Amino acid sequence: MASTPVNGAQAVAQHKLLDQVARAPDRRSSPMPTHLTVPGSGHSTPRVIPQEGTSGSGYVAPTFEGKEQQMEGVMDGVEDKGFIPPDFVESEVKWFYNELGIDDMYFATESVEAIVTHIHSLYAAKVAAYARDDKRLEIRLDKEAEDHAVYIDTSRPGVSVLDGPRYEQRIDTKYLNNTKANTGYRVESFRSTSPLPGSDDQQLRCYFVYQCEFESPNPGETETDVEKIGDKRFLQKATANTKAIYQQALEVAVERTGPVIEWFDIEGSRDKRLVLAYKQGSALGMFSALSDLYHYYGLTTSRKYVEQFSNGYTVMSLYLSPLTGAAGAKHPPIEASIHQIIKEISLLYCIPQNKFQTLFATGRLSLQETIYAHCVWVFITHFLNRLGNEYTALSSILNPENSAHAELLSKLKRRLRAETFTADYILEIINSYPDLVHSLYLSFANTHYVQTRGTEDDFLPTLSYLRLKIDKVQTSEELTDTINKAVVNDHHQMVMNSFRIFNSSVLKTNFYTPTKVAVSFRLNPNFLPPSEYPQPLFGMFLVIGSEFRGFHLRFRDIARGGIRIVKSRSQEAYSINARSLFDENYNLANTQQRKNKDIPEGGSKGVVLLDFKHQDKAAGAFEKYIDSILDLLLPPISPGIKDPIVDLHGKEEILFMGPDENTADLVDWATEHARVRGAPWWKSFFTGKSPKLGGIPHDRYGMTTLSVREFVLGIYRKLNLDPSKVRKLQTGGPDGDLGSNEILLSNEKYVSIVDGSGVLVDPNGLDHAELLRLAKNRQMINNYDASKLSPQGYRVLVDDTNVRLPSGDLVYNGTTFRNTFHLRSDIQYDTFVPCGGRPESIDLSSANKLIVDGKTPNSASRRPAASCTKTRARTRAV
Repeated sequence: MASTPVNGAQAVAQHKLLDQVARAPDRRSSPMPTHLTVPGSGHSTPRVIPQEGTSGSGYVAPTFEGKEQQMEGVMDGVEDKGFIPPDFVESEVKWFYNELGIDDMYFATESVEAIVTHIHSLYAAKVAAYARDDKRLEIRLDKEAEDHAVYIDTSRPGVSVLDGPRYEQRIDTKYLNNTKANTGYRVESFRSTSPLPGSDDQQLRCYFVYQCEFESPNPGETETDVEKIGDKRFLQKATANTKAIYQQALEVAVERTGPVIEWFDIEGSRDKRLVLAYKQGSALGMFSALSDLYHYYGLTTSRKYVEQFSNGYTVMSLYLSPLTGAAGAKHPPIEASIHQIIKEISLLYCIPQNKFQTLFATGRLSLQETIYAHCVWVFITHFLNRLGNEYTALSSILNPENSAHAELLSKLKRRLRAETFTADYILEIINSYPDLVHSLYLSFANTHYVQTRGTEDDFLPTLSYLRLKIDKVQTSEELTDTINKAVVNDHHQMVMNSFRIFNSSVLKTNFYTPTKVAVSFRLNPNFLPPSEYPQPLFGMFLVIGSEFRGFHLRFRDIARGGIRIVKSRSQEAYSINARSLFDENYNLANTQQRKNKDIPEGGSKGVVLLDFKHQDKAAGAFEKYIDSILDLLLPPISPGIKDPIVDLHGKEEILFMGPDENTADLVDWATEHARVRGAPWWKSFFTGKSPKLGGIPHDRYGMTTLSVREFVLGIYRKLNLDPSKVRKLQTGGPDGDLGSNEILLSNEKYVSIVDGSGVLVDPNGLDHAELLRLAKNRQMINNYDASKLSPQGYRVLVDDTNVRLPSGDLVYNGTTFRNTFHLRSDIQYDTFVPCGGRPESIDLSSANKLIVDGKTPNSASRRPAASCTKTRARTRAV
């Protein structure tokens, strides 16, 4: 059967260079629009650059005048050790100095003793190879000092090795991922020009890492002059042409949210020079991920450079060469694949290290297929219906109006979701079916990929386009049949069928947009079971980036609500937050819908969950979240940068947002960015922006706190209470906008405050002046002056263990104590104000412990309580 035609596709003649490789069975590429114009370069054709510097690298190492003398010293050192026969000493040393292509910078940096050690390591590898049955030479050498590192590894061109030392991943993890502005590391890597002795298919790959020494460690925010922001070694070695290329890339990068990608022809060669510039910390793991990408297309590199600049940007430069012989014949020519690589770097930047990276590195799946699978994996972890028919039957029997029944169903739902299908179990299942992923991806691509460039493309049809035309795109019924035949049990069937649900729910996506910073999807929420989500959503967005995942939900076409960023103190807290992410978002938006009942706008909410290892990336995650949603709201106006997308929703959409937890200081950026992106509604995009943009900052003026505070004061007036005599417990500390404003507005007698750092208690009342100091400085209670506590007062931090309280009680674990403190009966208080808190810290069962017969059981006066006067209880971990 002929495959279903691609969206908007027309029959095309086969390209003479690509037809053969398109039909090769071992590698599959996925459709991405391709073009010769490099986004951000301003050039209609790639520039041709001369071969200059060492081996045409664009770098010239300063001559080390003492090299010959050093080599003599190294020979003496090797000979003195006695491990290498005297007849071989000179040849081994000269081979190391002259045949590996190591530049003089290395020899000027390393000591004689270090070089002697490296030569011995290489010679030992040769001896070990002789003892092996296959005589295969394997060299593994690494040396890490405080300010530099050296790695030398045996390497086959064009192959990603998964079971070796994986030095590139180590360089990413230990050095490049930790680079920040005025501190960082630069990397030089090269491949030896000659094969290893006795192994024609192997060469040495060398990596040299150096700690940066910047000319100007603290430049201005907009400084782009490489002579001022560059590393001293880079400025010493780079040619004028290399500096000019980097200069131009940096000038464009500082104006972009995402990366700048350039490529150049090298004069007199088929090789290409690829240059990539992006903000430091925005694409962790990019160095090693790029290797997997160009290996997939049958390319290798002769040299690679990673340069850091003190203005907070990274520039990578790669010299790409095609494989030779039979290995190269299996892949498209470099003249075609360079365009595919350029396009795919934009996708790789979004998620450099996806959950299915191994399938990509081994060539089992393409980059697009693995990132697609990664996104669907995220979708499945939130939406796989794990409750089953038994739960539905039970819920129909029980009475939801009965609090005991409702509590039982709630706990059962949490347990089923947490224990039946964990994220790791879902990942394991998907990894077992790469062929199914390929077929399901084709169905997704067949709907959402658009061939946008037309017949003017020199390389139309692209390799990826030909693949899609050749591979059979199955119908929904055929996919169901294929899945049922392939899976081994019901669990596997549920997971793989969720791919079909995802495909049918996507109304539009920026997946194929040439430039993006995260992957976003506008979903049709009709797949949500009404039994769990009785109030239907109007709109639903899912955004996935390298350091976060996030949703935006709304109940009306025109709706407004805040965007919050969720942080997690521990891996356990992150797991809890991830499981409850969508439910929290849904409930918050539903609450906002009710709060907005008297205004024209409906309710919405956005929640961004930071991955556990990226708790310091809140601002970057927020920027990616906003920019990726704008991709789906704004029409494309820059061909080759923002191309048209398939819009199955078919209607213009506008989202209106506001500040929430951890985003109050980011709304100005979002407003300005919407203006730069050309949104006609940029002024109304966010509330809470600064006055210069026409807004009123919510946190500065305490808008939420002032509103709720009036209800508290009304209760006090109704009950004829003196606020200064009311004993008060507050969760959510003086570091947050709600907690700090509550303290600044209050005159009650605080007996306890619980925040992310721990618990602060004083039955005689906490020092009001000290609380005001913390609130004004936005500091947590771990900064409270303990000398101001009475003898009955105490502070227990989350990291504390075995703490004896003044009452004699022993606190074994500070975190557990913090999480359950609000339920303790030994602290007397009259009002409880939750300005933040733990997941489900107030639910049907705990509410009965807080309020009995309309009174708080631990009230000092047994008066009718103003308990829970601020109903902002959280459903997440902190």
